Amino acid sequence: MGEILTIGEPMVVFEAQESDVDLAKAQKFQKFSAGAELNVAIGMARLGHPVDYVSAVGADPFGVYLRHVLRTDGVADAAMLTKPGLPTGFYLKQRVSHGDPAVAYFRQGSAAANYQPEDLQTVSLTGVRFAHLSGIFAALSPNCLAAYRQLNADLVYNRIPVTFDPNLRPTLWDSQAEMVRVTNDLARYGTIVMPGLSEGRTLTGKQDPEEIADFYLQRGVTTKAVVVKLGAAGAFAKLADGRKFSVPGFTVPRVVDTVGAGDGFAVGLISSLLEGQPLPAALQRANVIGALAVQSPGDNDGYPTRPQLDQFYADHGLV
Repeated sequence: MGEILTIGEPMVVFEAQESDVDLAKAQKFQKFSAGAELNVAIGMARLGHPVDYVSAVGADPFGVYLRHVLRTDGVADAAMLTKPGLPTGFYLKQRVSHGDPAVAYFRQGSAAANYQPEDLQTVSLTGVRFAHLSGIFAALSPNCLAAYRQLNADLVYNRIPVTFDPNLRPTLWDSQAEMVRVTNDLARYGTIVMPGLSEGRTLTGKQDPEEIADFYLQRGVTTKAVVVKLGAAGAFAKLADGRKFSVPGFTVPRVVDTVGAGDGFAVGLISSLLEGQPLPAALQRANVIGALAVQSPGDNDGYPTRPQLDQFYADHGLV
């Protein structure tokens, strides 16, 4: 297996080409790969880190396309099953001149949503140094939640660090109360918990980034740090030993698409920690890749290769 493992639902996204047009009226769309954990896998592979992606797709053109995308970017797909007779999920995404785009999902009953705990028999943790999990996969179905919990328990047993991103998708849950309860329970077993500020407020009822961090540090079973993503303002982090850091974000000339920025943040954080960088440096890289992500269409098109990342650091006088 690779040194990084993640599990999620891969999807195809069709992004509208006309700006600020309602999805029902848009006529032209461009196809991209999508899915929060898939984004992280692609971003890590572009920086030279071997990644294994665990999931399932249908035996359909979307599934074939996604497998091709993963292989092209160097992500191992041996643990991505094909489930004949079940569809691969997709969604439509609005193009906007400012703010977050509207989306419409078509993922109910997908191959990934039918992933079973016993499907994890194809997954080996040998050589895995880090795992990235998010609340999306757990929200897909009861069987996905069971598979998530089993994998997370295996990771904890093998002392493999886990980054947990809540990645709230309210439409996937039966109620907000269930979403909050289950997501906060899953967060207890993340080594690093990384909510966005808005997510943290929804999940904890707290308003201040440090209060949100304290909420998860106090309740965590394996939690050693909490990173609160602050968007353009950067990030705040607090460790279990009380140390805390605030790292500013980067101003970009134009925001094209905000979807995928949080996953890009995760790419920067995890890759830096794998390379032995201290947390403040990891937060800086996380902010860099998040800033690069919002300047490109598609959910992961803006994620840099290693030379591109090095060039950004040189252009901005970063160490």
